[in-house]
Amino acid sequence: MSAPLLTIRNHHAAGCGDPPIIDGTGRGQYVGYFENQFGEQWIFTRNRRTGTATLRGGDMGWNTAVDVTDGTVEQLVLGESESLWLQSCLDSSRPKART
Repeated sequence: MSAPLLTIRNHHAAGCGDPPIIDGTGRGQYVGYFENQFGEQWIFTRNRRTGTATLRGGDMGWNTAVDVTDGTVEQLVLGESESLWLQSCLDSSRPKART
């Protein structure tokens, strides 16, 4: 099947950079999307093999990827709904422990 599951329109101005093209078909790739009540868009990705997690947002410039692997976003100011979404992404995407 070649049709995309989800296509999302970029709400940000050209000055925010090109929105990322996210390929969620990679094995172990987790992708989360969030749009707040102001239309600000966020994309969370995590490679479950390496554990590396990144956050991108249109308002901070799509080309800026912030490492959120350890769950901290000290350089960003997130609202309550954004923080809850990010925590949900981090929890849902944790690499599965091998038993």
